[in-house]
Amino acid sequence: MNATEHPLAAAYLGAVAREAAALPPERRAELLADLREHIEVSDAESDEEVRAVLDRLGEARTVAASALAEEPAAARPAEDGARGRVRLTLGLLAFAGLLVLLHPLLGTIALFAGLALLWNSPLWSSRQKLTGTVTAAAPPVVLVVGGLLGAGSRIGPLELLVIAGLTVGVPFAGVTALRRAIRR
Repeated sequence: MNATEHPLAAAYLGAVAREAAALPPERRAELLADLREHIEVSDAESDEEVRAVLDRLGEARTVAASALAEEPAAARPAEDGARGRVRLTLGLLAFAGLLVLLHPLLGTIALFAGLALLWNSPLWSSRQKLTGTVTAAAPPVVLVVGGLLGAGSRIGPLELLVIAGLTVGVPFAGVTALRRAIRR
């Protein structure tokens, strides 16, 4: 197995890619290519050897911060805009289920807008995006299916409480996981 294919190296490169998301795409690709080359020429095979190589390269956050610091200010995207986009994405995903419950059309629009922002962001891996999608979309889907199946039955206060809890709790759990992923 090539050293760059080692799970520790792959996780490290993924972390650098997420941390360096604010870099222009070509500069980020160049940084990752340089890191891959350093890892590959090390000929590290064991976990200890790969860890030693990664330790010499430095923490992913530090490597990305150094690369960002080298970029001219004009080439860097506005961090406030990036933070605002992250907040908007997480907010839409967190409240889409509740909005579907209160106003189905607005909730559906919020859900699709949040998912579009999520899937177009370089901050999260595909697996994290899938988790965010499932946790944001599950409550509205359950509401629709439950409404269709239970159209003839009455919903009592306990059922209503469970529904409200799920439409808020599940998306918030997904948003919390997404927030933690970008803070690492």
